[in-house]
Amino acid sequence: MNKISRRQQKERLETFCFTIPALILVTVMMYIPFIMSGYYSMTEWNGISKDAVFVGADNFIKLFSSGSNFTETLLFTIKYTLFFIVFSNVIALALAVALTQKFKLANVFRGLFFIPYIMSMTIVGFIWKFIFTKGFEKLFDITGLGFLNFSWLGDPHLAFYSVGFVGVWQALGFYIVLYIAGLQAVPKDVLEAAVVDGATPIQKFRYVTLPLLGPSITTCIFMSLTNGLKVFDIILALTKGGPGTSTYSTTMQIYQEAFTNNNYGMGSAEAIIYFVFVLIATQLVLKLMSKLEVDL
Repeated sequence: MNKISRRQQKERLETFCFTIPALILVTVMMYIPFIMSGYYSMTEWNGISKDAVFVGADNFIKLFSSGSNFTETLLFTIKYTLFFIVFSNVIALALAVALTQKFKLANVFRGLFFIPYIMSMTIVGFIWKFIFTKGFEKLFDITGLGFLNFSWLGDPHLAFYSVGFVGVWQALGFYIVLYIAGLQAVPKDVLEAAVVDGATPIQKFRYVTLPLLGPSITTCIFMSLTNGLKVFDIILALTKGGPGTSTYSTTMQIYQEAFTNNNYGMGSAEAIIYFVFVLIATQLVLKLMSKLEVDL
């Protein structure tokens, strides 16, 4: 008994020793800055002066006043996120189904689709900025196709779709991998039973494969939701929020307010509001998707 007790005490001590550094790091890097941000959101501070002026809820009131564009950036972020979720998941699922078929170059195409995901979003943004400007211009001179002569980054309406397309293109490989893993995990005997019952390929996918992909779909939708809500670098590289403020995301607004305008109080208030919004959105999506999952 004494040996068991000493062994348990030793294991608890080891667990404590290995856990404490991680807890300290997380506390210093996340929890303390979050609490400080909550305090500074109720102050007027430029990040340089020694003392911050306490203003209470004034920053939060100004956020939703007529002179603030925070609501506009929030609407753009929601629009971008919905676009990103729908197209990244639909296209990734379609390509995953195609790439799980048996043909010689399947693994090659899987690798090709995954390459953009391992590239930096900033690099991807600069590459596509060159393509939208110089590349399309050269192709228009060669082919004469009208859509190549559009101002893809200069038109406020087209800029949104340009940013959305590049975001989907870059992230597609990651979601393809997740969907391929889900498709390969579907039990073969269930699919064979559906064929024996006379199900067509479309019916087999709609009524058997798709419901059993519930965990993969939930993961992909949640990941695409969070990636869409935190969009920043791709917009910074492509349009810098322009033309005007047509592609200005909430994360860019927070960055601009805090680090460019040196208004840390207002920037912190925007970050707190956005944190609450993201928290509610993610919880609602997770709860909704969990209800739609099917147990085998």
